[in-house]
Amino acid sequence: MVLCAGLAVGLTACGADPDEGTNGVGRLPAREIEGKAREAADAAKAVRLAGTLVNKGGTFKLNMRLKQDGATGSVTTKNNTFELLRVGDALYLKADAGFWMHGSEDGEKPTEADSEAAGKLDDKYVKVPQDDPSYKQLRGFTEMGPLLRGLIGLHGEAVKGDRDQIGGVRTIKVKGGGDGEGGTLDVALEGSPYPLQFARGGGAGLVVLTEWDKDFPLAEPEKNQTLDYGKQMPRA
Repeated sequence: MVLCAGLAVGLTACGADPDEGTNGVGRLPAREIEGKAREAADAAKAVRLAGTLVNKGGTFKLNMRLKQDGATGSVTTKNNTFELLRVGDALYLKADAGFWMHGSEDGEKPTEADSEAAGKLDDKYVKVPQDDPSYKQLRGFTEMGPLLRGLIGLHGEAVKGDRDQIGGVRTIKVKGGGDGEGGTLDVALEGSPYPLQFARGGGAGLVVLTEWDKDFPLAEPEKNQTLDYGKQMPRA
């Protein structure tokens, strides 16, 4: 009795419930916790996604605010950083002159005309034509539902991990495989069980998800801030 009284402040002391005061998902099996996180993400109207993704095409750093009808934010690749703005189906890209210089044919030295055109496009919004090969690729960075579903899926047997905190919010970890080789998902134990962080398996990147359901304004850029590229967009 004395020992229990002395340890009562501990989270796990003498049978204390680590899920007391939480939304209760920590008591569920691992796969159900993942399911609750997916349901919460699917029902959300907006989110901020920031982090790094590694794939065969290279490394991408994302900082995007996403919602169902559009998005705004930035993408950084090995050679460039550019901004994306999507309002409905209208997709705009804004980058510095260096980005547009990379739009020259591979291996060819930019001409004087290329340099002049790049200077005019510097820090201007360029509307990406929907029939351009880059449209689908670039739009993929702005699609809230598909992007989330593609990023936060666990592979392998789901296993419950430790409790943690992300951004001051208590979380429960769910791992794909015992060592997290199929990814590790942190799910909020406070409020809605939103996914707050996902570490992709094999060191393929980590994304942090914040500002769930916080709306933000979206508007197409002013006409004096928009220019036409005039040819096929460079591949990002």
